[in-house]
Amino acid sequence: MEIRNKLQIYNSLSGKKETFVPVVPGHIGMYVCGPTVYSNVHLGNVRTFISFDVIYRYLKFLGYKVRYVRNITDAGHLEDDSEEDKISKKARLQKLEPMEIVQEYTIDFHRVLDLVNNLPPSIEPTATGHIIEQIEATKEILDKGYAYESNGSIYFDVLKYNEEVDTYGKLSGRRIEEMIANTRELEGQDEKRNPQDFALWKKAKPQHIMRWPSPWGEGFPGWHLECTVMSTKYLGEQFDIHGGGMDLKFPHHECEIAQGKTLNEVDPVKYWMHANMLTLNGKKMSKSTGNYLLPNEIFSGNNKILSKAYSPAVVRFSMLQAHYRNMLDLSEDALQAAEKGYKRLMEAIDSIDALPEGSKSDFEVDQWIESLYEAMDDDFNTPILIANLFEGVKFINQVKSGKAQITKEDKEKMKKAFNDFAFEVLGLHKSQQESGGGKNQAFDKVIQLLIDMRNQARAEKNWALSDKIRDELAEYGVILKDGKDGTTYSFK
Repeated sequence: MEIRNKLQIYNSLSGKKETFVPVVPGHIGMYVCGPTVYSNVHLGNVRTFISFDVIYRYLKFLGYKVRYVRNITDAGHLEDDSEEDKISKKARLQKLEPMEIVQEYTIDFHRVLDLVNNLPPSIEPTATGHIIEQIEATKEILDKGYAYESNGSIYFDVLKYNEEVDTYGKLSGRRIEEMIANTRELEGQDEKRNPQDFALWKKAKPQHIMRWPSPWGEGFPGWHLECTVMSTKYLGEQFDIHGGGMDLKFPHHECEIAQGKTLNEVDPVKYWMHANMLTLNGKKMSKSTGNYLLPNEIFSGNNKILSKAYSPAVVRFSMLQAHYRNMLDLSEDALQAAEKGYKRLMEAIDSIDALPEGSKSDFEVDQWIESLYEAMDDDFNTPILIANLFEGVKFINQVKSGKAQITKEDKEKMKKAFNDFAFEVLGLHKSQQESGGGKNQAFDKVIQLLIDMRNQARAEKNWALSDKIRDELAEYGVILKDGKDGTTYSFK
């Protein structure tokens, strides 16, 4: 099957949309920076991973063979360039092994992404699983003269790279002269030659838990190196797409370019893609101000910001209402609107089979289907795609009310298009409640029994048991909603 070739991608490196041409025809290599697993996955990160899941889905839908690599940072992410990485710090504070921290939050990460219906990546490598490769890359950069040793740590020489290889700052638009001017007062205060230099390998202090042997003594890798090593190992010296949050553009992705070009003498990535930030009620999310929500708190309704729980499907739908490069504000109003829109979309899709068939169609179905492709071909424009899907919903409702006609052939085309773009591309999914099935009646009785037990616990002021029933049902995807007419449930 010939692949449709009209895709335009906004390249952060050039600052403009470019026609997508893969390195290898028919094949795509895509790398997305994954989480640092020292805490529950942040809602803003979930937005980024949903954005790249849709990109992955559309590329596969077009017929490309896609290798999607998304890493797990389980070592080496320094806390504000201090001597301690975030995982080691959490482990020390909680008196746990670092890998206990890693395991707990990796499981949480996967569970949340499963709930929002993200596809798993093709490969999910870890930083600790590639220590040898990171040491070898550090040795090679040292041998080429673009790194230096200082007190057992190895630093990348940014100024030398900038003078002899390529412009450092070309992705973020920062000029090295300005960076130097803004940080000159810090020179000489640590073991780096210049404040812009970054660690390839850090010497482990006596109290540092995570450490590995190296030619320079026991230590641990710098944060930036793992992505260079793992992306090129699995995707080649130059690959198609590298994605991540806007906050990673500098310094993380800038450092990746410098490392990759030094090692392989080629720009490592053709198309750099960055998802924008997420705000909550018009303000930056912050634990200190209380303007902060975790995904699980939205799904369970167990929070002080929203009036009720919202399913993962609705949260996903809400996040796709904005283009991935635009800021997105999450609020009660936005979630309520998304919930209504999601239900309206699902109801329309469910009603297609029962539509009466006419001798003609009062709707240009082929033109409508092309508009769905055009939206995604325009830098994965999900809000336009959703708007175009609702043009189809509007027509379906007109047919249902007898105000328009549709032929059998066009009905089948619309059914396939909704399935393709709502479910395969956008990754929306119907709840178990909507999907029906013979087991629903028995399941409903079991849930009702638990609701009755919870109501009894509440009547007896046994709040611990009441909360336990609610929270554990939420863990299994069943959301309880208390209202004036009693308690009802829905599925995530």
